[in-house]
Amino acid sequence: MTYPRRTVARLCAATLFALAAGPAAWAQATPWHDIGRDATPAEVKAWDIDVRPDFKGLPKGSGSVSMGEEVWIGKCAACHGDFGESNEVFTPIVGGTTQADIERGRVKNLELGSTFPQKTTMMKVATVSTLWDYINRAMPWNAPKTLSTDEVYGVLAYILSLANVVPPDYVLSDQNIAEVQKRMPNRNGMVFHEPLWKVSGKGDVQNVACMKDCPVDPKVRSSLPEFARDAHGNIQEQNRVIGPIRGADTTQPPPSAPVGSVPPPKVTVVAAAPAGGRADAKALLGSNACTACHGINSKIVGPGFNEVLAKHQGKADLVPYLVGKIQSGGSGLYGAVPMPPQPQISEADARTIAEWIAGGAK
Repeated sequence: MTYPRRTVARLCAATLFALAAGPAAWAQATPWHDIGRDATPAEVKAWDIDVRPDFKGLPKGSGSVSMGEEVWIGKCAACHGDFGESNEVFTPIVGGTTQADIERGRVKNLELGSTFPQKTTMMKVATVSTLWDYINRAMPWNAPKTLSTDEVYGVLAYILSLANVVPPDYVLSDQNIAEVQKRMPNRNGMVFHEPLWKVSGKGDVQNVACMKDCPVDPKVRSSLPEFARDAHGNIQEQNRVIGPIRGADTTQPPPSAPVGSVPPPKVTVVAAAPAGGRADAKALLGSNACTACHGINSKIVGPGFNEVLAKHQGKADLVPYLVGKIQSGGSGLYGAVPMPPQPQISEADARTIAEWIAGGAK
C-alpha cells in the first residue's frame, strides 16, 4: 500500500518522537495529535495510481492496436509523429531496435561503439509497465489523465506494434501484458547495483580522499547570462496544470543569496474565470498551459503571440481564424513543430484568447 505524504509524515514524526523520548513519551498527549487526519480509502485510491514492474496496480482493461492508432492520431501524433518519429522538439519513441534485440533483451545500439544517431524511448525503457504508467498519468501533454484505461492499453499497443514487439492485430490487456514484457527489446538492460539497495551490502566505491576541514562556502561555477534570463518569457508562467510549480520568476533579477535561504516572493494566482465577469485572457493562457509553448513576444516551442499577430496583421476574419487554430491545432505555418489541438478550451474561452491576441497581446 502506498500512503499519501501527510500520512507518511505523521507516521515518521511519531516514530522519531518515540525513539528520542522513550516509552514515557506515550504517556503524554502528543502536540500534533489533532493536526491532519487519516486519508480516506477513496482518497488513497484516487492518489495511488502507479503501476509497478510486477504489474501491481495495473487496472483491468484492454485495447487493440487499431483502436490505439485512432487515439494516437487524434491526441498524440501532433507531438510524436504519426509513427512515433516525433520532431525537432520531442525525442523519437520508436526506432533503433531489431528482432535480435527482442530475442536477447538487450539493445545493440546502446552498446559502446554504436553510431546510431538517436536514443529512442523503445531503445532505453526496460519495463512495459513504465510506458503504461507514464501514458496513464501524464499524457496527452495538454490534457493529462484524460485517457480512459482502455485507451491507454490501445495507445501502448500501437507503440509496441510500431516497434514490432506485438503484431498489428494485437489486443493488449491486463491478462497478457506480462507476456509482452518478455519481448521488450531492452528488458535485460537495467543494471542492478546490489550494494546500493542492501543496508548490509558493501559500497561500490572506496573513498581514500581526506574528509577533514571540508570547505563550507560553495562557489558558483556557472550562471545564466543576463540577456538569456527572460529570453523565452517568464518561466514561472510556463507550468503544466498538473504537478508542483517549479519555475522561477525570470522577469525579476536573479537571487543574490542561495536558493532557500530567503523566503520566495508571493505569487498571486489569477482565476481563469472571475465571478460575475468575463474570463481573463492571461489567466486562460496559464490554466491551459499555453505559455509552456508560446511567449508573449518571442518563440519558445511555438511562435510568440505578437509574432502570430504580426504574421496575420490586417486579416479580416482574424478572431474566428485564431479560434479555429486554438481549438483544432495546425502545422507548417511556423516550422516543422505542429501545434496539437486544444479541445478542452471552450469556444468562448478560445474567443477571449483570440481577441486578446488580435488586440495586441499585452
